[in-house]
Amino acid sequence: MFSLLALPSWLSGLPSLEWGSSLLDALLQGFIGACGVSVLSSLLKVYFFVRCTKDPERRQLEKERLQWASLETVHLAGLALILTFVGTRVAALVVLEFSLRAVSTLLSLGQGSKGKERLQLYLLCQYSLGCGLSCGLSFLQEGAPHCTLNLLLALGLATLLCRGARRLRLHVYRLYELHSSQRYCGLCLGLLAGAHDLPNLLGRALSLAFAVGDLAAVALINRDFLTTSEAVRFWTPLTICYTLLVIYMQEEQRQHPGMQGQVQTVLVRMGGLFVLLLTVGRWLDLLGILVSLLGEFWCLAGTRSLLHLNQVQDSLPQNPSVPAPSQARPPAAASPRSTAPS
Repeated sequence: MFSLLALPSWLSGLPSLEWGSSLLDALLQGFIGACGVSVLSSLLKVYFFVRCTKDPERRQLEKERLQWASLETVHLAGLALILTFVGTRVAALVVLEFSLRAVSTLLSLGQGSKGKERLQLYLLCQYSLGCGLSCGLSFLQEGAPHCTLNLLLALGLATLLCRGARRLRLHVYRLYELHSSQRYCGLCLGLLAGAHDLPNLLGRALSLAFAVGDLAAVALINRDFLTTSEAVRFWTPLTICYTLLVIYMQEEQRQHPGMQGQVQTVLVRMGGLFVLLLTVGRWLDLLGILVSLLGEFWCLAGTRSLLHLNQVQDSLPQNPSVPAPSQARPPAAASPRSTAPS
């Protein structure tokens, strides 16, 4: 006889509810990853805006482009949906590929272009950062008894950080020039004195995030292999493909440093992963590569103005408190006084 008390046990065994719970968890992970990308984007915009205000006459156009560049709510929601449907295996491959590319780039940097290349990496890592956060959460919450509740709490914390970074960016856009000149806002004075340390802070945070994401990515990929020989058959062509991609992309970026070169790099990377997964992947992975290609272009479109500012940042003055030599006034010469004859 059917009993209402046994209804929860019947419902928990339905495959449709399990699929719905997995979809909800993936959606929460996607929104958390998108919030992390939004925090990084807001802090980078604050840094570039502070740099632009050091020469307002020459950088007024760039400042306006930073203020009205994109619809951030639409960008956040779109990125969250992309991270939801990209799949854990493809997200893990994207994280590992970017980590290898970032390490190779940092090791080959010259002393003169180190700051610019590091900022370019921070701008181009946004989609990979979202994939890394999603992979890390998927690995850490795997098998947890209250996975959905944990993800909801993590989403609440990520939302608070996202709103705080956005409020900081809006405050800087509207009031930084006034407050830094009048010297009565502690936040703006802190940015005036220590904004040059912001890339180092972001670099340490990104290193930690990608370290966790890389470990989670390796674990998520290896869980699908039953034997060591299967893992070797997957990792060997993957390592060769990634090495060739890194060598090609470094040469391509030297020849085409602009937006066209970045678009070509995205196409080559995703095309290489697509060909690789045709041999060692599954059909869902191929669909995830197409979604990942959309995510790369989605993030690249949102950082176009910042990439332009990063290319021309060498012409921005480094110290706002020291006037340029052409603007410094020469000391007034003492004019001889005409003495009346006695």
